[in-house]
Amino acid sequence: MVFNSYGVTRKLPYVFTEHGVMMLSGLLKSDVAAKVNVNIIKAFVSMRKFINENKDIFKRMIAIENKTDYIKSTLIEHNIKIEELFDKFDKKEELKSKLFYNGEIYDAYSLLVDIISKADKEIIIIDNYVDKKTLDILTKKNINVIVYIITSKKSNITKLDIEKFNSQYPKLEIRYTSVFHDRFIIIDKNKLYHIGASLKDLGLKVFGISKIEDLDYLNMLLDKI
Repeated sequence: MVFNSYGVTRKLPYVFTEHGVMMLSGLLKSDVAAKVNVNIIKAFVSMRKFINENKDIFKRMIAIENKTDYIKSTLIEHNIKIEELFDKFDKKEELKSKLFYNGEIYDAYSLLVDIISKADKEIIIIDNYVDKKTLDILTKKNINVIVYIITSKKSNITKLDIEKFNSQYPKLEIRYTSVFHDRFIIIDKNKLYHIGASLKDLGLKVFGISKIEDLDYLNMLLDKI
């Protein structure tokens, strides 16, 4: 580091230009220094000639490099968008309402399984006409999730059905009541679904499944159970 008379700091050069070498040759008088300076100047001349003769190639290389950088940035941007798209697929939108037509048995069954699988602790099913088809759907529940079926005595389900189910997919309890008309599913006491048809009749006739957002209705139902 050198300080000049003006108080400005300057760094010693690591590289000389062609003109700098010519100026240096006027200061260094030895034969060795003169030969080195001549060789350096020749190297500068050869390098300049090489650049001039191949300037088109260098321009193309720079253009290719710029295109490559653009392609890389574009691919990165596309990859980010693709990842965001897959995230949206993985996080399916919460069901609001769905209408099923005659014969769409599997689609209705699949949606009910999706609803059942959301439960972490408890499932409450209110349906006056449950049977073993309802139990088939409940086999898809998560382990250790308790199921309460609120039904009428008209339901076609026996104590043996319940015992067999509990032996493999505990725990299921049946409670009988006659106060309900419509069908409902309550998940973990914080999600409420209204089912337009009995679970045993899914897909046999036109019906709908809707999620009820108003938790006041959920609490009213829980009070009746």
